[in-house]
Amino acid sequence: MGVTAKKKAVVEELKEHLTSAKGAVFTSYRGLTVAQDTELRRELRAAGVTYHVVKNTMTRLAVREAGLEGIESHLEGTTALAYSTEDAVAPAKVICGFMKKNKLEDAGILTVKVGLVEGKVIDEKEVKALASLPSREELIAKLLGSMNAPIANTVGVLQGVIRKAVYVLEAIREQKEKAA
Repeated sequence: MGVTAKKKAVVEELKEHLTSAKGAVFTSYRGLTVAQDTELRRELRAAGVTYHVVKNTMTRLAVREAGLEGIESHLEGTTALAYSTEDAVAPAKVICGFMKKNKLEDAGILTVKVGLVEGKVIDEKEVKALASLPSREELIAKLLGSMNAPIANTVGVLQGVIRKAVYVLEAIREQKEKAA
């Protein structure tokens, strides 16, 4: 396999990752320590997110082939790609959470370049907004909670009606006993 065949394979693989990803974040990682990098990778893996350092030239080719406009201009300096084929929010949530927790953004150590959600390119601000959204599980819990409240109220009302019916029947029974 020649050099160009290897490069073509890398570009094809990158293109596949970008087109199959529900969510992706491109980052710059100047000065990230080995311990920080290891912790970040562990957190990403736990969230089902794949993370790779990528070559800008290969990524430019993959982005062009995938027809993703708006990413190329961000492919300067160090570049890493975090993506998930399952969850559109997870890459942004983990990266932004890690940056905030370790105060890495202000120092310029780990920064967001650009993101991708369901094939749409989003800028750094949109990646951060996406990261602040509640997770799918939180949304489902809120939805179920809001669905449960009316059901609980209905059960309470029905119990009240049954209770009153029992009181009325009891009063009628007592009345008949007294009359007899």
